Amino acid sequence: MDEDNAPTAYNDTNRAFLQAFMAQGTLTYDEARPILAALFSIHGKCFFVTEEEVTEEDFKSYVNAAIDALSPFDYSIVSTKSQTNKDLGRVYVLVNTISDSMTQLATIHSAEEIAYLKRILDAIFETYNTQKQEVLAISSLQAIKLSRPPDGEDRRLTQGGRETQGSAGTGMTKQDAEKCLNGLVDEGWFDKSPAGFYTLSTRALTELKHYLLSTYNTQEDEADEDEDVVSRVKLCWSCKDIITIGERCPKMTCPIRLHDVCTAGYWRSQRSKVCPQCKTPWTGKNFVGERAITTTESFLKGTRRSGAGRQSAASQVAGVSSTEAANDSVETDEN
Repeated sequence: MDEDNAPTAYNDTNRAFLQAFMAQGTLTYDEARPILAALFSIHGKCFFVTEEEVTEEDFKSYVNAAIDALSPFDYSIVSTKSQTNKDLGRVYVLVNTISDSMTQLATIHSAEEIAYLKRILDAIFETYNTQKQEVLAISSLQAIKLSRPPDGEDRRLTQGGRETQGSAGTGMTKQDAEKCLNGLVDEGWFDKSPAGFYTLSTRALTELKHYLLSTYNTQEDEADEDEDVVSRVKLCWSCKDIITIGERCPKMTCPIRLHDVCTAGYWRSQRSKVCPQCKTPWTGKNFVGERAITTTESFLKGTRRSGAGRQSAASQVAGVSSTEAANDSVETDEN
């Protein structure tokens, strides 16, 4: 952009940029270029600015100005990267620096919807996150089955012995649960894969990072003497961001994980392709995410079968038979 058109103080172009950012929740440089080009064209009045003329320096200057403007309101903008698409570059996320992001979600969702979201998070980080299989994802079928809170002994309790919000409440119909889940995808909190698995989006992993770590992990100084330290939410060894899609050390008890987008750069800097902690040879065939299911022989056999003998990805993750899956489909239609 021509330097003569660059704003010298926080002005209407900055405000419009911030409004566009807040409407989307996340923004990349490529996504910001047409927005800034339009704003520069309006600001300049005498000439038209193409998005190709918008530089990364322009984008960063507007991000930095937005950070300064947001600071008094306890908001900021942080950058991270996509777990699955290295071509996106840095992803900039609007975050609240003081309040729990769950509280922010509660301003636009009902108590039952927040309770439903927490049941989904419990399933992702507890039920489908075992030492043997770190799926860290949930199928449409299993998500809808969580429309109502668990009963009796299955109810999840806080350390103080109270019910968690996910275990409380009366629940919702399966149609409402499906509508809520689709809404969370549209709002950018979940991503849905072609195979039908829901995982937390880049935005959600960034905004909910503190909540996820404090809810599903226990620190050494927090654990009782007879209690094991739990680390259900793991960080990529290379970039230190939360990982729900990537590769894991072949040794099941080893905590080392790497994002797919981090593997190439990381191994280029290493002398040998062995786990940096336990020194087990790194095969690249042990996965975190839906591939922990979709690359198994039982899953691949299921996809080669037809009729009643075939189980969908949903059935595989939910751990139910094809008959049970069919019954759940009937229940969904009836509710």
